[in-house]
Amino acid sequence: MSDAGENVTPIDQTHRLADVIRDVKNAAADREDVVVELREASRMRLDLLAQELAPVFADVPADIDLFDFAVSSGLQPRLWIDAVSHVSLGRDRRTYRFLHDTRIGRVVLAESTSIKPVADQVTRYIAERIVERQRLMDAGPAQSFARSAEVAEAAPALRTTGSDGWKTFFSGLGIITAGALVGVAVAAILFWERLSAIKISF
Repeated sequence: MSDAGENVTPIDQTHRLADVIRDVKNAAADREDVVVELREASRMRLDLLAQELAPVFADVPADIDLFDFAVSSGLQPRLWIDAVSHVSLGRDRRTYRFLHDTRIGRVVLAESTSIKPVADQVTRYIAERIVERQRLMDAGPAQSFARSAEVAEAAPALRTTGSDGWKTFFSGLGIITAGALVGVAVAAILFWERLSAIKISF
């Protein structure tokens, strides 16, 4: 029967720490290369979408500053449409996702592996924002005028004669006084035992 120590594989002295560190660095560099390649691939796809939408971006009037229309760099490139909406790629790096941030969370406006459906939805979104802005601008002065007219019509109804004003004042004062008396009575009933203990008589 052979000794158990004979089956132990001797440590290879050729593997020094410096060699292992170099291997780890090479593996990390390979992983970083993969991440960079994925990021570049995502950016390239978003650039293709931006090229598809270039005529739409060019048609937006110059005086409208609601939109960004820029592809951002970073770990997850995004094609920004405005401050609250952008297009990014899904985890598969092939699916375009048109996202809109709201107060209740992020909403997916479009999702497809094809450029056209997403480009169509982005175009519609831009058109809706432009129309919404135009409506607000057109309705702004009219709403202000209507509000002023409502206030002017309501003002005579709010005016009262001197006698009516005094009646209102005294009726309000009477209600406040009655409420105070009721409050004192309730407090006296609730704290009667404590008041008796400290020998306060009424």
